[in-house]
Amino acid sequence: MADAMRNIIEKRKKGIPCGIASYCSANELVIEAAMEQALRFDDDVLIEATANQVNQFGGYTSMLPADFKEFVYKIADQVGFPREKIILGGDHLGPLTWAGEPEASAMEKAEELVKLFVKAGYKKIHLDTSMKLADDPADTGLADEIIARRGARLYAACEEAYQELVKENPAEERPAFIIGSEVPIPGGAQEAEDSVSVTKPEALKKTIAAYEAEFAKNGLEDAFQNIIGIVVQPGVEFGDDDIIHYNREKAVALCAAAGEYPNLVLEGHSTDYQSPKNMKMMVEDGIAILKVGPALTFALREALFALSMMEEVLVPAEARANFIQVLEDTMLKNPGNWAKHYHGTEEQLYIKRKYSFSDRCRYYFAQPEIVACMKKLFANIDACDIPMGMLHQYMPYQYIKVRDGKLQKKAAMLAKDQVVQMIEDYNYAVKHHYMTGNAFLD
Repeated sequence: MADAMRNIIEKRKKGIPCGIASYCSANELVIEAAMEQALRFDDDVLIEATANQVNQFGGYTSMLPADFKEFVYKIADQVGFPREKIILGGDHLGPLTWAGEPEASAMEKAEELVKLFVKAGYKKIHLDTSMKLADDPADTGLADEIIARRGARLYAACEEAYQELVKENPAEERPAFIIGSEVPIPGGAQEAEDSVSVTKPEALKKTIAAYEAEFAKNGLEDAFQNIIGIVVQPGVEFGDDDIIHYNREKAVALCAAAGEYPNLVLEGHSTDYQSPKNMKMMVEDGIAILKVGPALTFALREALFALSMMEEVLVPAEARANFIQVLEDTMLKNPGNWAKHYHGTEEQLYIKRKYSFSDRCRYYFAQPEIVACMKKLFANIDACDIPMGMLHQYMPYQYIKVRDGKLQKKAAMLAKDQVVQMIEDYNYAVKHHYMTGNAFLD
């Protein structure tokens, strides 16, 4: 598991431009799609939970790290995916959720958080201490030394938790760690600007040097044997209706500087909606870990809307699930997960709730009324025989697979295949000599 992450380093040293996609999602259908697709290639699957999704207080999924692991394992068992091929990751682990508290209490909670992830068997740990806490100076940036000091403290806590695991199982794999301070907010920006600043080479080197100094100060000199990557801003981002695409020329200096550290790869966040060609260039340039989250549930939402539009034609009004309207009603009744993120007129908000690239819809997919509505939609569609011409209209990629006998015309399978279309873009990016039908769709 963790060794699969370290193997990327070894392959890249041999000149093989490989990487791995990190699927940051707690959606059951998305995870199923990722695993079913991975079964085709005997791949490992990296699934990450963020600190606000999953923590010692439950997060917005109401799951502890051990609960999320069992949730993922249950899905794996259902689809026949080997548990040993699953790499579980903890993303943005640190005081993120408690940034409104002073350092003493926020870091104490962050230590408990990272220990729970390690003890639960997560093998990719992103230590993120880049956010200001309540007692940090408001008028200056957070110094690398402070970020590194807090990061080293969390690394030590992880090591303590790992040693407890080793006592129970001497063969327990050590987690692979990611550090980094230039981290986009989880889920993407609210609004993308015309461009974002690529991490400067000197900032990358300063971050690494600060961590090296803190590790040495705390007797953790061998820490960089276990740190395999660093999060940077390679110049990609997305907002409600904007995507900033990777520009290789702007990242030349950063990637050249990263090449001075052959035991590290770069990790890129907010790679959602990048073209396959751009993502492949990112991997070739050393940005070997590509994080994706909202784009996966955005694809699922597209499929659910398409199925709902077909239901409107095929199913009598009194029997319809009316998924699009039920989702809208649910989001309006419970605005907490979108109201602070979407801005504009009522008409603009109406569009953003449905079609924003930030995809705040995903926070509602696990609510009971949405789950029940989705099941009803699937049952209604499966009771119909979708005309092939209609399938071509609303789900053209799935039409081709159904036409060619590669996909069943079942609602859940059609929905998951829309997610597979996104996954295929990442396969093209991270695998050497891989070709996908979407590869040259910019």
